[in-house]
Amino acid sequence: MDWGTQLWDQYDVIDKHTQSGLDLLDRYIKFVKERSEIEQNYAKQLRNLTKRYAKRGNKEDQDCKFSNHASFQEILNELNDYAGQRELIAENLMTGICVDLLKKSQDFKLERKTHLADVKKAQQNLESSFKHLENTKKRYAKEWAEAEKASQQAEKAESEVSATRVDVEKAKQHAHARTHTAEECRNDYAAELQKYNKEQNYHYYTDIPQLLNKLQGMDERRIRSLADGYCKFSDIEKKVLPIISKCLEGISAAGTKVNEKQDSILVIEQHKSGFEPPADVEFEDYSQGIKSAISESSLNPPKVRGLIWPFSKKHKQTPAEDYSHLPPEQRKKRLQTKIDDIHKDLQKAQDQSEALEKMKGVYEQNPQMGDPSSLEPRILEMTQDMSRLRGELTKYETWLSEALGGEESPFPVNNNTEYRTSMSGRVAHDPDVNIYAEFDEEFDDIESPIGQCTALYSFEGNSEGTISIKEGELLSIMEEDKGDGWMRVLRATGDEGYIPSSYVKLAP
Repeated sequence: MDWGTQLWDQYDVIDKHTQSGLDLLDRYIKFVKERSEIEQNYAKQLRNLTKRYAKRGNKEDQDCKFSNHASFQEILNELNDYAGQRELIAENLMTGICVDLLKKSQDFKLERKTHLADVKKAQQNLESSFKHLENTKKRYAKEWAEAEKASQQAEKAESEVSATRVDVEKAKQHAHARTHTAEECRNDYAAELQKYNKEQNYHYYTDIPQLLNKLQGMDERRIRSLADGYCKFSDIEKKVLPIISKCLEGISAAGTKVNEKQDSILVIEQHKSGFEPPADVEFEDYSQGIKSAISESSLNPPKVRGLIWPFSKKHKQTPAEDYSHLPPEQRKKRLQTKIDDIHKDLQKAQDQSEALEKMKGVYEQNPQMGDPSSLEPRILEMTQDMSRLRGELTKYETWLSEALGGEESPFPVNNNTEYRTSMSGRVAHDPDVNIYAEFDEEFDDIESPIGQCTALYSFEGNSEGTISIKEGELLSIMEEDKGDGWMRVLRATGDEGYIPSSYVKLAP
């Protein structure tokens, strides 16, 4: 069934129906656009939320060693990725539905306007032909009436006795002329009628059905496009559901990684001082020689053994370079960490020096590539840096050896009598002192990533200080390229080391 056959006389209905369909198409486009804006705002709010609660500063970097802190950071990262998928949905809604349907809507409106104009034109042509037919018919009727009248006058003149022969002939000629004119008008009317009937038949059985069927085809294509838009509305979100599911699974996995027992042990390892609790306070008997005791005490008050008050108010001390202001355990850890950092810096300096020496050799063999003498200042600077670092390494290794006191374990419990004595004396004079106040702020310099990058190629780190990476792997930048072609990065597995700068692409 088609409109041209069944609705040939329902032009107004078709006009209204096609306009209603285009209005629905425009409403759906507006609906999807507002949905896209909602997704965009939602993603923006999620990103702002993760940014507000993301770790800031070295203190929280230290906290991320605990599983509960690290898991929360992973949740924020997953939520940030989730926000990215919502942004992708918003973008695809605009490009995949709104832009496409908006163009089709404009095409449909133009096509509808053209078809309706053609229908009106065809109707006007038929009406014009019908008016011409009516005029021809009226002229035929008028001429035939005049011919009848002329014939009657000729008969009357012939029957009158007083009429002359000339008058009779004249009346007959006039009647004959009128009859001839009426016959011509009759033939014109018959021809015009035949022409009109042919045009009317073409109008109602060919022209109008074709135009209405075109409108029907346009409306069906409009409906099909709208139906595709309905499906895309769902499909666009379905496409990102696997990634969204991974984000949600990552959030769940982050929760399962939390290990309360391990976090408690980590607190102990990070903050134990190495001291032993104070011994019992001895009883001092003043019952013998009370007078002398009193007199002596008035001049020289008896020394009371200092106590350690773990929950007293903190009084911060200025940190010493050898970390002697810290308790034994913390001092050893800080010295060892410092030595490890110096080793890394020294290895980096050595790598840079080797790279400069190689570059100098290349310049010497190929002068057109550069002047070898231009690298001398940099080589000298690197040599001085390595000398300074070796000096610092020797200094900190000496301090660590003193702190270990010849023990095999790198971090043994050492009572450090001298340190305890000084601490006890200080606490005795100031009972509000907290022994932990001296090293609470020493954990605020944990290094944090300065950016992210993606590995363009795989790299096998065979030399000391380098690490292996895989193509497409996301890495955290711990230290930028200093001009030697190497940068220090941190893998998701926790491995850290140097890689060639040209092997990665910086994240925007």
